[in-house]
Amino acid sequence: MDENIQTFWHQFCKKHNLNENTPVEAWAFGANQKYANELASLVDKEIKTATTSAYELYGKDEKLPKVGEWSIILDGNAKPVCVIKDVCVEIIPYNLISQEHAYHEGEGDCSYAYWRTVHDEFFTRKYKERGKIFYSQAPMVCEVFEKVK
Repeated sequence: MDENIQTFWHQFCKKHNLNENTPVEAWAFGANQKYANELASLVDKEIKTATTSAYELYGKDEKLPKVGEWSIILDGNAKPVCVIKDVCVEIIPYNLISQEHAYHEGEGDCSYAYWRTVHDEFFTRKYKERGKIFYSQAPMVCEVFEKVK
């Protein structure tokens, strides 16, 4: 974690009476700088309160998210924007992800149709990059989080 992110976390911990040694990850949404900026802004405005990742694409040493974990959301320049805390984590087959979850992802017009189109493309590409074929029943890690003010 770079110095700016550490300073941001220390200030956050002080404000919220958290131990500065509380585990936290710092990361950005999206596949590029533009999306990282857009999605970080949606989280900061509390429009985006959920996300989905492919269970099968987690590396062997990569841990799955857990309820109660803290994250610093970064923009496309790796600058801290806000802090979130996971409140729900479930593994759900892709084709069973609800309209409500799609809505809470807060992207586009918040419709299931928009979410599905964007995520079909995203996961098809990500699976292909790993030499795999994306399929509709693929297990997905569905997170619901809250921005901590």
